Amino acid sequence: MLLSSSSSTRVVRASAWYDLLVTAPFATPWTYRLLHDALALGGPADRMTVLYANLMGSVVLVWSLLRVLRPLPLHGLLDGVARVLFATWQAYALTQGAAGVVWLFLGVEVAWGVAQLAPWARRNARENLAELRPETP
Repeated sequence: MLLSSSSSTRVVRASAWYDLLVTAPFATPWTYRLLHDALALGGPADRMTVLYANLMGSVVLVWSLLRVLRPLPLHGLLDGVARVLFATWQAYALTQGAAGVVWLFLGVEVAWGVAQLAPWARRNARENLAELRPETP
């Protein structure tokens, strides 16, 4: 059973739209500064923080556009794995005293991660491997 169902496609695309909306302010120094001020994160952001925020924002925007335009099951799997990583680092940041707003983002990351990884977890390894093989012309 292939994962290319319309519900899987909708979840991949919806998570991509969420990422586009939430991540867009991180993509440029000007929009990041507005976001930083709006979230009242305190003090000016140093240059390296702005650089890393812009790098992350730019990469996530491109990744999101790919998932909006081509919401493949494999993209959902990879995005789910990325969300596990993001959630891990957000949880770590919270243990280190990160701003409370991170809890909101952590909850959303976990929810999208579960939504995209659950279909893969319900299948056996052989089916998952068959889904990941490249198509032959």
